[in-house]
Amino acid sequence: MKILAVGDIVGSSGIKELKKILSGLIETENIDFTIVNGENSADGFGITQKNFDDILSESVDVITMGNHTWGKKDIFKFIDDPRILRPANYPKGVVGKGYNIYNCKDKKIAVINLLGRAEINILTENPFLIAREIVNKIKDKVDMIFIDFHAEATGEKIPLGYYLDGEVTAVYGTHTHVQTSDEKILPKGTAYITDIGMTGPKNSVLGMDINVAIKRLTTALPEKYKIAEGECIFNGVIFEVDDNTCKVKKIRRINLS
Repeated sequence: MKILAVGDIVGSSGIKELKKILSGLIETENIDFTIVNGENSADGFGITQKNFDDILSESVDVITMGNHTWGKKDIFKFIDDPRILRPANYPKGVVGKGYNIYNCKDKKIAVINLLGRAEINILTENPFLIAREIVNKIKDKVDMIFIDFHAEATGEKIPLGYYLDGEVTAVYGTHTHVQTSDEKILPKGTAYITDIGMTGPKNSVLGMDINVAIKRLTTALPEKYKIAEGECIFNGVIFEVDDNTCKVKKIRRINLS
């Protein structure tokens, strides 16, 4: 099987790029299951009903979120849809699901969404302990487990990969919008990459207008971020999974425009 994870969709231009590339990529690469991070799809902050519907219309199986989960109030209309996941380590009792199990080609695929704590000022529970709790609960019920770890610090992402090595199929990072070149199979068989990148404006600062970012940094004055214009990129990663062992045989970065 081949599982595709697509990096953070940034704004309407990111959704257009998804529509431009995804269907062809699914066909040429024989993708069986697709996970997309959609937490920046609404002008860079959150997700709306229209964004949700547009992304799912492209044969996407799961949408994961992150620190901008609640950026748009629209999300409360569809947060209980099984195809959208918010970070599992939000405080207990928060609406929505932090993980779910999906059926694909006679396999049960679990997807877990987690939010980092380093440099992210949101009150969350420990992602390592929550991950351990979920994995222990579902490991005998599923064939594969994929974790989208939406986190800033490499010093937090890398340890999670080793912490769960051999117990989950893959740990991949989102949030920084910069694709890293450290994709690997860890010693006990878990596939890992620190960040899969973003899908949005290429000539930008993390998808945002360059001049606005520079002005904020050089003047310390408030300036509203806006999505950059122009050519877009499509970032992600393909996990090629052995049908018998359900372990990743190959992990390959995707960087298209």
